[in-house]
Amino acid sequence: MDSASEEEEKFARLVLDMAVSTMLAVLVYVAVKVSLDSVRHWRARVSLLIVGSGPVGLTAALVAVRSRKVLNLTLLDERSRAALLGRPQQIALDPRSVSFLLALGVDFDNMEGCWHNEHFFTKIGVFQEHLLSILEQCKRKLDIKILLGTKFTDDFLRKIPASDWPKIIVVADGSCGESSSVLGISSDYLVESCNAYGANAALERPDQRQVPTPEIQAHNLYFDLSAYGMDISFSGKESLDEQQTAMKPGFHLKIYGTFRNRYMALACPASDSKVVRFLRHTLNSSIMKNIFHQSFNAYKTDLEPRVNDLTLHHLQCSRKLFEIMLSHRRVTAAFIEGSNVVVTVEGEAARMLNFDTGCGVNLGLRGLESSEEFIYRIATAVDQSDIFEALSAKIRHSKQVAEDFRQNGLYAAVFERTCTVKQLED
Repeated sequence: MDSASEEEEKFARLVLDMAVSTMLAVLVYVAVKVSLDSVRHWRARVSLLIVGSGPVGLTAALVAVRSRKVLNLTLLDERSRAALLGRPQQIALDPRSVSFLLALGVDFDNMEGCWHNEHFFTKIGVFQEHLLSILEQCKRKLDIKILLGTKFTDDFLRKIPASDWPKIIVVADGSCGESSSVLGISSDYLVESCNAYGANAALERPDQRQVPTPEIQAHNLYFDLSAYGMDISFSGKESLDEQQTAMKPGFHLKIYGTFRNRYMALACPASDSKVVRFLRHTLNSSIMKNIFHQSFNAYKTDLEPRVNDLTLHHLQCSRKLFEIMLSHRRVTAAFIEGSNVVVTVEGEAARMLNFDTGCGVNLGLRGLESSEEFIYRIATAVDQSDIFEALSAKIRHSKQVAEDFRQNGLYAAVFERTCTVKQLED
């Protein structure tokens, strides 16, 4: 019995020793693998090419710099530096975009513009110049090439040595850009209604100042269009509220841009009210012009002159109300197997609204909110499976950006009620 017990104890010790040795081996393997993976992730870098140096392209470059996963960065645009920085249009950055840009090192205190309700208003050329200056300062830490006046073409790609091909290409060359087609990205779009109707107007006055100004919003506007045959008859016993209810929905007006280049957006939620039907189908182009004329004079700032009969010809506008639609690409990220290149499409090249509210850049910046994580995942990918997972996540985010705007974008940009109500008469 004693001999048998000793054998059992020896066997038990042997099993325990083996178990401990195996566990130690596993722990060492895991520790080494984690350490190697950490080193690999830390050292992982990719080359990145951005096509388009508008607000979205330049912001994408700042995101790439912050990711710390970019070995070298090339930024190109077919426009010259003078053409980029001389753009006079005003952009309005909402609080979410401001917060996003602050994290990228954008210094609003050193940029010409103005604040209003936590929004920042500046000229697009000023914004681009500021972002370019940040990138030029980053050249001391990172290999950055800024190629302005250079068009992205098949010929440009052929001249890139195989060893210098970028791992990631970001297409941000706007709604009319040709880069996606050069890369073979499908041009198939989804076009969806935003459940609203709108019209736009533009007023250019060379004698006025070209400085950023806060936007003006007015809500629940109703128009007396009886002079054009649009008559809603009442018995006289109805209250003003009851009359307005019969004419619903009320319209929302935004006046934005510089004093020299004034723009207006008029919108309302989709409805089948008599007024909306009339303004959607009228053949009289002077109706919308008169609405914008009267609306501008009612809500303009005290510092700028009224539009009168002598200056009315400077006002250009939509002929009638149209349905507000959002177009967005079915494919916003792709993998080019032959070249092992990942492509992502951003800004107006990815999604486009047919209704201008002066806040279009914010929609483009939303798409960049997942770009830092995307660059990290591509840089540290072990195989194509990792790459495809990163692409799928980017595509899902891009679709969510479009859906969120379709559902809520106009309410945030145009329909928020921040001003008093006025009754406009013809």
